[in-house]
Amino acid sequence: MSHTKEINRRRTFAIISHPDAGKTTLTEKLLLYGGAIQVAGAVKSNKIKKTATSDWMEIERQRGISVATSVMGFEYQDTMINILDTPGHQDFAEDTFRTLTAVDSVVVVIDVAKGVEPQTEKLVKVCRMRKTPVIVFINKLDRPGKDAFELMDEIEQKLGLKVTPLSWPVGMGGDFRGVYDMIRKNLNLFDPGSQIVEKGISFDDLSDPELENYIGSQAELLREEQELVDAVYPDFEVDDYLKAEISPVFFGSALNNFGVKELLDNFINIAPIPQGRESDIRFIEPTEDQFTGFVFKIHANMDPNHRDRIAFVRVVSGSFKRNTNYLHIRHNRKLKFSSPTAFMAQKKSIVEEVFPGDIVGLHDTGNFKIGDTLTEGEILNYKGIPSFSPELFRYVENADPMRSKQLSKGIDQLMDEGVAQLFTGKHTGRKIIGTVGALQFEVIQYRLEHEYGAKCRYQPITLYKTAWFVSDNDTQLNDFRARKSNQIALDKEGREVFLADTPFALQMAQEKYSDIKFYFTSEFDS
Repeated sequence: MSHTKEINRRRTFAIISHPDAGKTTLTEKLLLYGGAIQVAGAVKSNKIKKTATSDWMEIERQRGISVATSVMGFEYQDTMINILDTPGHQDFAEDTFRTLTAVDSVVVVIDVAKGVEPQTEKLVKVCRMRKTPVIVFINKLDRPGKDAFELMDEIEQKLGLKVTPLSWPVGMGGDFRGVYDMIRKNLNLFDPGSQIVEKGISFDDLSDPELENYIGSQAELLREEQELVDAVYPDFEVDDYLKAEISPVFFGSALNNFGVKELLDNFINIAPIPQGRESDIRFIEPTEDQFTGFVFKIHANMDPNHRDRIAFVRVVSGSFKRNTNYLHIRHNRKLKFSSPTAFMAQKKSIVEEVFPGDIVGLHDTGNFKIGDTLTEGEILNYKGIPSFSPELFRYVENADPMRSKQLSKGIDQLMDEGVAQLFTGKHTGRKIIGTVGALQFEVIQYRLEHEYGAKCRYQPITLYKTAWFVSDNDTQLNDFRARKSNQIALDKEGREVFLADTPFALQMAQEKYSDIKFYFTSEFDS
């Protein structure tokens, strides 16, 4: 049975940006328009009066930053919208990179004053590699910032995106009067005291002298800038956007709820419907009858009272039904799920059936790891879920011997989320945590204490890289194990890992043991 109608009305996208560009605030305002929440949370540095809906982990409330991807679904004008709000902080880029495999398009948020920042460059580079359609939202227009043309040039040069504006600002900062919607030929006037945007004033012809009555001396400047826009930027073609060859740009102020509706209305009209994915045997189309999907994220303790783990699955084809047997490819066994869930941040509701493009949460007792594939029986694996080699390492020790069981369970579950990796010294038994960002150590420590009632402390360790190793040459393998016994650890799966303390030590090992293959991420066929 084809699910074409359900597929066509779905849009699944991620919101990405550098920290503090206003990404989480934009997410909130989109949810407001969708009627998913009634009051937006005010996220301002650490003075958090109401917490942002998408920042639901306790440490996020304390720090005022997002450290985990949140999934939120809502309906707007008969369109089912799935938003994945990602961490902006570079220490959690892994989570964002994986999330990009589960979406069909992205919205990039840029601060009008700061312009394009390094973290945004890295994330958009991934989108370009994957040919993911990108919409740009330039935020905080009510504050002083860079000239609109200067920003457009910066986006093209630094992000490598070919852009065309679909709205245009009238003034900026203290002189900000509103935004001209170039698609609908509407002028939307900004009222800083209002949280409701009145219906735009229609101006098919900007030469209309009535324009001066609304924006005064800014009218002539708007006319001049529109002429320049028409001359410099290409016409917007939906097909070019869907092929990731052009990126539309919108202007607004998410905090003031301004420009968000224009973004949302245009988004549901142009954004791609759920797309298929490449597997290791063939390309899977969303319209296929048989269900397939993949795990792109695991989160422990979405409800701390129940110590639950949730595996986030992107549905690629067919439909996922409750209480139906599906094949877990890696374990080669059938699993049935009695309470699959849909998300509104940490609020969950049990669903009977979900469709391509949707994200379904599956309660997990330890069966899943990131990258796992589920099908109705076909043997295939989805490709391209990135894994990362840790760059920072610390010994982790129990700070409360009475709670060793809780610490062990907590570390075990948090490692499965994919934000850090655990190594246990083969001879010493000492536990080492490896991450790609320093902030992750703080998050792990905080979550162990507040979610598991366990306390840990860290000790420094000098490590350059971890390298998984395999070989068919038993002589070399045994010699390597004997000589490097103090530098060999086991990962969570029980596989051997070489702990190289310097680049030179790694290079020497690779040269001396030429028949041993060294891998720098845990995703390899051993």
